[in-house]
Amino acid sequence: MSAEDGIIRPNSWTPPRGYSDGMIASGRYVTLAGQIGWNPVRGEVETDDFAAQTEQALRNIVTLLSEAGAKPAHLVRLTWFVTSRDEYVAARRAIGVAYREIIGGHFPPMSVVIVAGLLEPRAKVEIEATAVVPAGG
Repeated sequence: MSAEDGIIRPNSWTPPRGYSDGMIASGRYVTLAGQIGWNPVRGEVETDDFAAQTEQALRNIVTLLSEAGAKPAHLVRLTWFVTSRDEYVAARRAIGVAYREIIGGHFPPMSVVIVAGLLEPRAKVEIEATAVVPAGG
């Protein structure tokens, strides 16, 4: 088992793509409500494009992390709720580009859950985030 940089990965397992199987972290715990791809100042979803909504949700997460003194590298868990598996799969390349631009090369454990709908009718994706800020960090 490898636990370098807090990543848990049994040596015999195939490495995951775009996420980690597990992480070890200690420090100040930061948990965020699910963020949707809306303009948080106006409180409106401005596009029906799946990738664009995902990009905005990720930007909202980074803004909240910053308010808590955390960085994307402190993320230890993301849970994605998506309303369409097909739209998610079709947008994966664009989502990957946006993810690396906004979050960077940090891939915490993630789950993707297909749901019938979200509270905001136009929302296509909602992402919950958990971060742990190391002591002194």
